[in-house]
Amino acid sequence: MAVNRWKVSRSMIVKTGKILASAAALLLSGVAMTAVANAKEMTATKMSEPTLLNEWTGPYEGVPAWDKVKVSEFPAAFQAAMDDSKAEFEAMLEKPEPITFENTISASELSGEKIGRLFSIWGVHSSNLSNPEIRKIQAEWEPKVSAFFSELTLDARYFQRVKYLYDQRAKLNLDSKQMRLLERTYDGLVRNGALLDAAKKAQVIGIETELSKKFSAFSEKVLADEETFILLTDKSDLAGLPESFVAALEAAAKSKGKTGWAIVNTRSAVQPFLENSTRRDLREKVWRAFTNRGDNKNANDTNATIAEILKLRQDRAEILGFPTHAHYRMADTMAKDPDKAMDLMMKVWPAATARVKEEVADMQAIANADKITIEPWDYRFYAEKVRKAKYDLDQEAIKPYFQLDNMVAAMFDAAGKLYGMSFTENTGTVPVFEPKVRTFEVKRDGKVIGLFYLDNFARAGKRSGAWMTTYRSQHELGGKNNIVLASNNNNFVPGANGTPTLISIDDASTLFHEFGHAIHYLNYNITWPGLGGTPRDFVEYPSQVNENWLLTPYVLNTYAKHYQTGEPIPAALVEKIKASDTFNQGFATVEYLSSAILDMKLHNRSTPVTDPAAFERDTLAEIGMPKEMVMRHRLPQFNHLFADDGYSAGYYSYLWSETMDADTWAAFTEKGDVWDKETAERFRSMLLATGNESDRIEAYRAFRGRDPDVKYIMKKRGFPTGE
Repeated sequence: MAVNRWKVSRSMIVKTGKILASAAALLLSGVAMTAVANAKEMTATKMSEPTLLNEWTGPYEGVPAWDKVKVSEFPAAFQAAMDDSKAEFEAMLEKPEPITFENTISASELSGEKIGRLFSIWGVHSSNLSNPEIRKIQAEWEPKVSAFFSELTLDARYFQRVKYLYDQRAKLNLDSKQMRLLERTYDGLVRNGALLDAAKKAQVIGIETELSKKFSAFSEKVLADEETFILLTDKSDLAGLPESFVAALEAAAKSKGKTGWAIVNTRSAVQPFLENSTRRDLREKVWRAFTNRGDNKNANDTNATIAEILKLRQDRAEILGFPTHAHYRMADTMAKDPDKAMDLMMKVWPAATARVKEEVADMQAIANADKITIEPWDYRFYAEKVRKAKYDLDQEAIKPYFQLDNMVAAMFDAAGKLYGMSFTENTGTVPVFEPKVRTFEVKRDGKVIGLFYLDNFARAGKRSGAWMTTYRSQHELGGKNNIVLASNNNNFVPGANGTPTLISIDDASTLFHEFGHAIHYLNYNITWPGLGGTPRDFVEYPSQVNENWLLTPYVLNTYAKHYQTGEPIPAALVEKIKASDTFNQGFATVEYLSSAILDMKLHNRSTPVTDPAAFERDTLAEIGMPKEMVMRHRLPQFNHLFADDGYSAGYYSYLWSETMDADTWAAFTEKGDVWDKETAERFRSMLLATGNESDRIEAYRAFRGRDPDVKYIMKKRGFPTGE
C-alpha cells in the first residue's frame, strides 16, 4: 500500500525537484519527481565537482552510474549541488530584461538538473541501501539542504516576479496548461508562506529544518527496530510452518551469522508466521515485537519524536494561516476539506467493523475447540482456518502457483494487452545498485519510453514496505526527458537455496499495485514538469486500478503455474479463490481504516497531541476498534506520517483512490471485457498520461461521465450497499 516515500524530508525533496515554480505542485504530489533540465548556460561543470553530480551517460538518455557511487562523496555533493542551485537562482533573478513567463516560470521549470540527479541516487541509498554511514550523513545534511531550499522558496524577489505575472495573467496569451502552471505556482507559494513578513518566513524555515531532523530521527529509530529479529533454535518452534518458509527463515539466520531460523521484524516475515504457526506462545511473541516497533521505551522509542513533529506541524500551519495541519496539507487535494475525507471514511467504517464481528464469530467457533479466546496474534491464524473451512481454500495450496518470476511476467503481459507496452529484460547491460536488481527496456507501440528497475527482495538496510519511484520523469520542456527511469521496490522473502520465490495472493497484489504506479509514470505525456505531480488522493488511484487484473482468468490460466510441475492452476482452485474474494474484508478494511482515521483525527485539531500512546488508545476506543486486532500502522512506527510529510493528513487517500478504482473497474466490467482496448486507451490517455495538466476530478468526470459512486467500493469489499 505504498507509493514513493523516500526516507528523506518531504520538504527537502519537494524543493529539490524544480527549485521554485513547481515546488508547490510537488509538495502535494506524493511522488518524488526528479528534475532534469538544461541549465548549462548558467553553470559550468567544475573539474573538482563530485562525480555524483556528473551527467548520466550511456543508453536511455543516460542512466545512473550506480557502480561508481562513493557514499563518502555525498556531503561534498550536497554542498556543490546547493551552490549550483543558488547560482541558477541568482542568474534568473538578475536578468535585466522585463519579467516574462519564459524567463521566470520556464526558467524555474528548467532548473535543478544536478540536484535532481543527486537526490535520485541519495534516495536509493537512504531507502534501499541504508547503513550507519548513510544515516550519519542523513542526520547532518538533510536539515541543511531543507533550510537552504526553504530559503530559496520563500525568497521575496522570486515571489514578486511570479506575482507580477499572476496579476497580468489575463494579458499574457497563455495556453490552458501555462495558465494552470502559473496559477498553481502562485497559489502554492502563497500557501507555503510567500506573503509572510521576514520574521515569520524565518520561523517557517526554522520549523522545516527542525522537521527534517525529526523525520530522520523517526526513520532511524523504526529501521533500528525492524533490523532486530527473533531467533528460533528448536525444531519444535517451527510447528505449522510451510517448508519453503522454514527454508527462508534458515537462510535469514545464516545471513546474520546465526544457526537456527530468524524471524526478521518486518511484515514480509511476520505475517506468514502469524498465519501458519501453531505455537500460540511464539505467535504472541512475534506479534508483540512487530506491533511494538518504536514503542519499547528504549533508545528507539518514537513517541516523544512524534509529539515534537505534531507541535512543529501545527505551529507551521498557524503561521501559514491554516487552522490545522490537516487543512494545510489538504488545500491542494481532491477532497480539499478534512471533514469531506472523514465523511467518506465514516461511511465505510460501520460496515467494516460489523463485518469484523462476523469474522471473529466464525473464528471463535473454531477456537473454542482449542479453549482460547481470539486475541490479535490469533486473528490471521484462525482466519486461515475459517478460509479453509468455508471455502476449502488453503493459502499454502495457492502459493506454489504464484511464483514471483511468473507474476512479474504476468504484470508485463497485462500492461501490453491494455496499453500496448512491452518489457524486455536487459539485466546486466546497465548499472544497478544491488546485484539482484533486474532491469527492463520499456516500449509502447514499438517506441522506447522507459527503463524499469525491479528491486524485489528484503535485505538489511532496506526499509520495509513496497514503493515506486522515478529516477527521471517524462516532460517535453527542454527536449531531453523522453525516456522515463522508473523503479519498483518490494520486500519479498527470497526462496532458499536457489529455489523459486513463491508469494501469496496478497504479495502478488502488492506487486501489481506498485507496478500500477510505474505504468502511470511510464505513460506520462506532459510538457511542464511542474504539472507532473498529482494530488495525494489521486496518486494511489492508478496503482489500485492495476490490482484488478491479477485474478482475471487470463492471468491465472496463463501465469499461475505450479513451480515444480508447470501445471496451470486448477479451475476448481480458481473458483475457490473467486468465491473467497471478499473473505476477511472486515479485517483488511478496519486494519487500514483505523490508521487513516487516527491520522486525520491526529492532524485535524488545533491543540497538538502530546501523548501519542494515550491518544491512540483513547481514539481507538472512541471509534469502536475491535479488540481482536490492531491498526495496520500503529503511530510509533507509522512511517507514512512521521518519516516525512508525504501522507500526513493524507492516509485517507487510499480509500479515496479506491473509490475511484472500484468505479473505474465497473467501467471495464460494464463493457463485458475487462481487457477492452477502447476503455483502456481512454483511461490511459485521459487519466494516466496527463499528469496534473487539468483538475483531476474534472479529468475523472470526462472519463466516466460523472463523479465516482461509493457503492462500487462497498460492493467490492462485500459490504451492504443499501440497494
